[in-house]
Amino acid sequence: MFKATHLCRLIAVFFVSLAVTSLSWAAHLATHTTSKSKSTKISESQRTRRRLHHLAHPSGVTRVSATAHRRRHYYERFRMSSFAEDVSAGDVTAGEDPVVRRAAVDALGNMNGTVVAIEPTSGRVLAMVNQKLALSSGAQPCSTIKLAVALAALNEGVVSEDTEVALGRRSRINLTEALAHSNNAYFETLGRRLGFDKVAYYAHEYGLGELAGYDIPGEQTGDYPDEAIPAKLGGVGKMCSYGEGISMTPLQLGAMVSAIANGGTLYYLQHPATPEEVANFQPRVKRQLDIAPLIPEISDGMAGAVEYGTARSVRLNFNEEEILGKTGTCSHAGTRFGWFASYANTAVGRVVVVVFLQGGRPTFGPKAAEIAGRMYRNMYDHNFFVSGPGAVADQNLKPATVTP
Repeated sequence: MFKATHLCRLIAVFFVSLAVTSLSWAAHLATHTTSKSKSTKISESQRTRRRLHHLAHPSGVTRVSATAHRRRHYYERFRMSSFAEDVSAGDVTAGEDPVVRRAAVDALGNMNGTVVAIEPTSGRVLAMVNQKLALSSGAQPCSTIKLAVALAALNEGVVSEDTEVALGRRSRINLTEALAHSNNAYFETLGRRLGFDKVAYYAHEYGLGELAGYDIPGEQTGDYPDEAIPAKLGGVGKMCSYGEGISMTPLQLGAMVSAIANGGTLYYLQHPATPEEVANFQPRVKRQLDIAPLIPEISDGMAGAVEYGTARSVRLNFNEEEILGKTGTCSHAGTRFGWFASYANTAVGRVVVVVFLQGGRPTFGPKAAEIAGRMYRNMYDHNFFVSGPGAVADQNLKPATVTP
């Protein structure tokens, strides 16, 4: 009896042990299977993601994307300072108007640049501060080139003052607003419509690419290319909006704006070196420009630039008389340029002021306009606009036409 009972117990223990072992193996197998399945899922997911990424970014595209990302955060570095001391050292000043000279020096201050003031009815240079820079080979004209492009387009009948040019599906703009706000797309469109040959013809007609002065020692010519810059650099469109590929001098810009101010006479600029040269001064005409009917069509845009556009910083210092002008800002090879070309339209006459700055980030067109505003203020406070330069002598001057 005892043996049978003992045997039954042994059998029961055996089956219980077998059941426990089976359960343990089942749990182990389940855990292993789950782990393997989970591992498989993770592995497949990673491979899938890599494959999808590869399909979305084939070879080379990822690098371009990275480059584009860097360009969006590109920070331009400038190697030239916007400030300099004694920029007027060495200037020849004995034949300059003392009031205009002092106004220009004070307005420029310690900025790295030059100021040129011109009597537009004779071509006499009244003051030229930092003559070394003013007479140099020049720089990219930036948006001041738009004055020449506007006159060319008007002359060719491509647009009128009120013609609206479509810049997109919902954007249209006319010449007045394009000049006032210096709209690049507008002038790129004009440049492409005109074509390089016509753009270049009128640029040379207005004095670019040639000496602006008559027997001014040290003057250089700048450069106007014989053909359009490559399409990858923007072609004729960029030449007409930023002045890309062109080098213009402050004297060339001053002569062109003087022709706008006086109704179409392009004078040789003359810089008297002595009081005797001032007393014997005679204007010299380079050529007559056929722009008189076009001047009213660009005047509104030039006035708008000062009243509410890119040159409104003029009005920080001066608003007693009407000022018409055009700014320019661009950079090349680590140097930023700031231009402002303008003339004061007063009851007793007109005076042209060109400011050219070079340097780094503080240098730009509105800063040049601000300096011009200070200069106009200085001249106004010293009664320059009451009589103007050489008011008596002007009445007896008979301009001589000079054949280059």
